[in-house]
Amino acid sequence: MPNSSAHKKMFRVAVVGATGAVGREMVKMLEERNFPVEKLRLFASHNSAGKTIIFKGHDVTVEALEPKAISNLDIALFSAGGTISKEYAPLFAAKGIFVIDNSSVWRMESGIPLVVPEVNPQDLKKDRKIIANPNCSTIQMVVALKPLHDAAKIKTIRVATYQSVSGAGQKGIQDLEAQTKAWAQGAPIPPPQKIAHQIAFNLVPQIDVFEDNGFTKEEMKMVHETRKIMGAPDIMISASCIRVPVFRSHSEAIWIETEKPLSADQARSLLEKAPGVILVDDPKAGKYPMPINSEGRGETFVGRIRQDIVSPNGLALWVVSDNLLKGAALNAVQIAEVLVQKKLV
Repeated sequence: MPNSSAHKKMFRVAVVGATGAVGREMVKMLEERNFPVEKLRLFASHNSAGKTIIFKGHDVTVEALEPKAISNLDIALFSAGGTISKEYAPLFAAKGIFVIDNSSVWRMESGIPLVVPEVNPQDLKKDRKIIANPNCSTIQMVVALKPLHDAAKIKTIRVATYQSVSGAGQKGIQDLEAQTKAWAQGAPIPPPQKIAHQIAFNLVPQIDVFEDNGFTKEEMKMVHETRKIMGAPDIMISASCIRVPVFRSHSEAIWIETEKPLSADQARSLLEKAPGVILVDDPKAGKYPMPINSEGRGETFVGRIRQDIVSPNGLALWVVSDNLLKGAALNAVQIAEVLVQKKLV
């Protein structure tokens, strides 16, 4: 680790749920982005305690998460599931530690900032110690739509998502791997461990549980979270969320209707300059965003921008992003970076 503490403030950082898919990415992002870490502590369940994860060339031993271990920290990145977050985030916050939580439990709580740094960094405050990291499919959508909303005020959003199996965690990845291998070998397809039905060579139009209105919890998250992040409670939003046999990166087909007219060319120009966005929009040359190209990248890729043929003030676009990075770990680390930049921590 470079000895920059003399001229640069350094921070004591924890990753809670460090052995999971997103937790490991959080550790990797802290290293890749050279976050000013003075000391890194890793927490997980008792089963994972004692394992080691490499950070900046050194083995860091995973500790068991328990209340007495919470001390001498500035920032904690949580990716340990809602039950742990509900119990432990207030314990960390009570000791003055900023908690950036990747679960859904705090997202819609009043007074808890729900933040995407490119969209609403102003919602971060010194006295709001628990910060919610939004849902993966919501993050990439608002990164792409915020510049268009600022320019022409979005009235309606209709979105169909094509979400990778890594969004269902390690067991979702294993479902696709095991089923594809069995199919290739002519063996019986094993029953799914995590996803509701066979995912290999199939699409499953269900992510999370169904609510009384016929929409799934994932679909309603996109509705409520988008309104909160964009500070636009009146936007009408409808979502269909589909699990697809892709390992990593979520894709979204989005149709918007704006108050003011906005041409496809104007939208391209806005998105070309937008923070965190890469425009890939030359369909005639076969250039448009695809999951295979965005994997391992932190940006949100946007293409297929076109005037909607149904609505006079309508645009259609295609948005792709790595759900484990911008959709989770990277966004959490970027929130921590804003806390540092604004001298809130």
